[in-house]
Amino acid sequence: MASAQTVTRTKKPRRDAGPGEPCLFIVFRCDRPLEGGARFSLLGADSVSLGRAPRLVSERVREEGTAALRIGVPDPRMSAAHARLHRVLGSWMLADTGSKNGTYCDGRRVERMPLPDGALLELGHTLFIFREALPPSGADVLGTQAAEEGFATLLPGLAADLARLRRIAASRIPVLVQGETGTGKEVIARAIHAISGRSGPFLAINCGAIAATLVESELFGHRRGAFTGAADDHPGLFVSADGGTLLLDEVGDLPAPAQAAMLRVLQEEEVRAVGSERAVKVDVRVLSATHRDLDALVADRRFRPDLLARLSGYRCTLAPLRERREDFALLTGALLTRAGPADVTFSIEAARALLRHRWPLNVRELQQCLAGALVLAAGGRVELEHLPDPVRAAAESKPPPATEGPDAARRDELIALLRDHRGNVTAVARSLGKARTQVQRWLRRLRVDPVSFRR
Repeated sequence: MASAQTVTRTKKPRRDAGPGEPCLFIVFRCDRPLEGGARFSLLGADSVSLGRAPRLVSERVREEGTAALRIGVPDPRMSAAHARLHRVLGSWMLADTGSKNGTYCDGRRVERMPLPDGALLELGHTLFIFREALPPSGADVLGTQAAEEGFATLLPGLAADLARLRRIAASRIPVLVQGETGTGKEVIARAIHAISGRSGPFLAINCGAIAATLVESELFGHRRGAFTGAADDHPGLFVSADGGTLLLDEVGDLPAPAQAAMLRVLQEEEVRAVGSERAVKVDVRVLSATHRDLDALVADRRFRPDLLARLSGYRCTLAPLRERREDFALLTGALLTRAGPADVTFSIEAARALLRHRWPLNVRELQQCLAGALVLAAGGRVELEHLPDPVRAAAESKPPPATEGPDAARRDELIALLRDHRGNVTAVARSLGKARTQVQRWLRRLRVDPVSFRR
């Protein structure tokens, strides 16, 4: 992935006690969309000032005996002193500091308000996302470190996962890449091959895109006359990928006979072409990818458990785009660098729609959206009208939640307990075996109001 140069990296901030690290991310810069995003750790800071500056910069200072973080952004539509965040009783408050163009939170102009987790902030033509508690990151990062395409991220938790995957990539361990359609599974597979340093080629096959009767021929090859239509010898992908990497995309669609043959190839490291009596040794690193739940297919006896064990030496799951909005500037910057002019700009209305859309088809959908918008803009600024209808509609909708998955289950559990205990937070904490302060943090982060359950 193309990435902006790292501008600065601050010293490690002072650690505070707490469940995680509060962070502020730059997720889109309308006037400089190719320059990527930034992450600012708020850990150890009592207040954060945001305003216009000649260059993107963060600075930690002492103000009246308190720790402060100053963030400067080269955005002419931001005021020199635009907005301020400050901690009040463990929570963060947002306040406009007399800016000319106003401060917006989730599309609404505000003067002062509590800052919820996942809030989308607009200051001038720069968009930020606030996260209340993330895994420790250790530093502010303005721009991104150089990384293989697919390995760049500003999210600390995802960065740790990708660091583990990078170590695995340098080995011969088979990797199973899981994730929704369009999340970049083949991109990651290509990056794994590049990191591995293997001298052979990278080849890929979509297991669900070829006829079941031809899968073994495509994978293992065939001899002339082995079946009707086999007019010539065909080496097959395993032999062609010798010394390199083979990606089995949509591996969950492999028919049962091919699964059995695949298991033997992985066990013996040799292939026998259809119609041949002689096996050939091969040195192939096998990667596989799927959007399907292979464990469920195994339980339904539609996928061999021994083959799954062979393919999943290491599993990684790619998050959908809606769950990594913090990386939006990185992803759009990389896509625009490949497809757009160097001076492309966006209106704030178009940027707001891009950040609020849920992207059900993930990065692939984003790529097509940007490509179409650039054509319609004809070299000018990308406006809301240049975006597809579903994305335009998102401009007036609520932004997607900051987190899903485990947090959604936690939210449901808290709501059920609050109903049972009529909004009594102490009783909820007692039933969970947690400190009352921990439950209060969860309630703030998940935007649950206990008062509404006291009726």
